[in-house]
Amino acid sequence: MAATKSNGAITAPKISCASTRPNERPDHEGRQTISTNANAATIGSNRVARSGLIQRQLSGISVSATCVAPLVDLIEFELFYDYTCPFVYRTAEMLESVRESRERQVEIAWRYFSLSQVNSRQDPSWTVWGAPASEPVQGRVAFAAAEAARRQGRFADIHMALLRARHRDRRNLDNVAVVEDVAQQAGLDLDRFRIDLADPDILHTLASDHQEGRSKHGVFGTPTFVFTNGAAAYVRLASQPLNGDAVRILDEIVAIAAREPSILEIKRPVKPTLDIP
Repeated sequence: MAATKSNGAITAPKISCASTRPNERPDHEGRQTISTNANAATIGSNRVARSGLIQRQLSGISVSATCVAPLVDLIEFELFYDYTCPFVYRTAEMLESVRESRERQVEIAWRYFSLSQVNSRQDPSWTVWGAPASEPVQGRVAFAAAEAARRQGRFADIHMALLRARHRDRRNLDNVAVVEDVAQQAGLDLDRFRIDLADPDILHTLASDHQEGRSKHGVFGTPTFVFTNGAAAYVRLASQPLNGDAVRILDEIVAIAAREPSILEIKRPVKPTLDIP
C-alpha cells in the first residue's frame, strides 16, 4: 500500500491513491448521504423544482466556467473514498469549507473503496472483507468503524473525525483502541459501537460498495466523484484549499468533471530537479 508512509507523512509527487489499471467512467447511485443543508425536508421538497436546472447544467450545454457557480444551488454526487488516502482528506476538508461557507448546497453519498484491495498483490481470490480478522489489513478497521457508526445513524459524526485523526493528528486507525476513542469523542454509544465493530458482517457494505465501484462505475482510485449525469472524475488536490478557495475549486471540478465529458484526463507533469554540482 503506497498511499502514505508508515508514520502518516506524505510526499505529494510520489503519492497515488489509485491502482495502475484505470477503467471507464461511472454512472450514479447513492448511499450514506451527508448534506450541507441542515433541513433535509427542505431539500426533498425543492429537489423536483431544482432537478431541471441541475440536469441542464450537467448535461454539456455550453456554459462558461464562471457561470457555473450562480446556476447551481444543489450539487449532488457520490464520492468513493478510503480513510488512508491524503487526497480524500484534502477533498473532504474542501467540502467542509464549502458547507461552512453556505454558498453552495452539496449533497454527498460517501461510498467505500478499499485501496488495500485494489493494490493487493495477494492471490486474486483474497479480499479485504474476506480476510481473517486476525490478519492486519491497512484501512479495514476504519471502514468497519464508519459502518458501525452508520448503524447508529451517526456516520456524519464520525466521518470527518476519522479523517482528521488519520491525516491531521497522525493517529493509527488500524488500532481498534484509536477508533474507539474517536467514536467516543464523537458521542457514539460506545458499547453498541464495540458490538457492531466485532460483527463479522460489518464489512458487507465495504464489499458491496467496492465491487460496484469497480464493476459498474469503473472506479480505480480515491477520491472519485460520480455525478448524477454519469460523469466521473478521480481528483487529487495539491493542498487543502485555504482563504476561501474551496467554493471556487469545487465549481471548477463541477465545470470540468461533470459538464465536460470529452476531457478524460488532465495530469500535471512535475518539473525535474536539476542536480547542480
